[in-house]
Amino acid sequence: MPNPLRVLIVEDSEDDALLIARELRRSGNSLTFERVETRAAMIAALEAPPWDLIVSDYSLPQFGGPAALALCKERGLDIPFISVSGAIGEDIAVEMMRAGAHDYVMKNNLARLSVAVERELRAAEERRERRQVEAARAHLASIVESCEDAIDGQNLEGSLISWNSGAERLYGYTAAEMIGKSASMLVPAFRPQDWPEILELMKRGEPVESFETVRIRKDGEVIDVSMTISPIKDAAGKLIGASTVGRDITQRKREEQERLKLIQELTDALAQVKTLSGLLPICASCKKIRDDNGYWQQVETYIQKHSNADFTHGICPDCIKRLYPEYSDALNSTASAPRQF
Repeated sequence: MPNPLRVLIVEDSEDDALLIARELRRSGNSLTFERVETRAAMIAALEAPPWDLIVSDYSLPQFGGPAALALCKERGLDIPFISVSGAIGEDIAVEMMRAGAHDYVMKNNLARLSVAVERELRAAEERRERRQVEAARAHLASIVESCEDAIDGQNLEGSLISWNSGAERLYGYTAAEMIGKSASMLVPAFRPQDWPEILELMKRGEPVESFETVRIRKDGEVIDVSMTISPIKDAAGKLIGASTVGRDITQRKREEQERLKLIQELTDALAQVKTLSGLLPICASCKKIRDDNGYWQQVETYIQKHSNADFTHGICPDCIKRLYPEYSDALNSTASAPRQF
């Protein structure tokens, strides 16, 4: 069951207040009401939970419709305010409407009150919904404007209709410089196919998520950008443009290239490493080694090809004795003689 209608009645006559409440109930409204007749009482009443409707007599001994209306305006309240009077002239009624009253009703024609109330309650609800939508739009606009990413809006021809501060920082152009211009001016000349392809996707209303491309800044610097394109439609669902979100990935791409370069350098270095392992067939007589292709190679030749070792040549004492016996005895005697100091 809907909550009862909360009505604040500004009236010095308790009987008139009851008549107003009865008339509202006769039209099917469930309501609770409070009657006030002084400024202090009305101020206290306005501190209570929100009122749905204020019905005020125009003329009271200590208070009145104009003062009650002014009090609502001072507090910035958007509550349907209906003025009632037993004897109000047309000029006074017009004055109240100009001051902000939503309608007026004569006490001798209270049957009209319910119609006025229903109309003004609907109007008040529409105003609340409109304010909520406007507040949501303002909040969204604030989010877009303060976003670090570059966000812009374009029509179906590619002309820019919005440009946030993130776009100013990324591309170097101000909103004044870009609104009304074609977004193609951000596409480098060496990527001629980029713009026609993007424009075609926009016209078909196809969203494109996180593709990487390049753009050119106002100062001529080419930057790597990750972009997302989303269609924009009006309230009727008709495609009217697209929004793009761009993020600078220049540093990330540079780091990726450096990482790939390092990996390649390490791969190349590992390819140059020579190792020996396993069983090596070696001739027991000449000491040649048989390679994987079945060829016999000198030991030093094979080792040089399969390791980082190199050789310096000399003759060991046993070979000197075998090959050069005439020198062997002289060397031995020299080695055994006492040294003179």
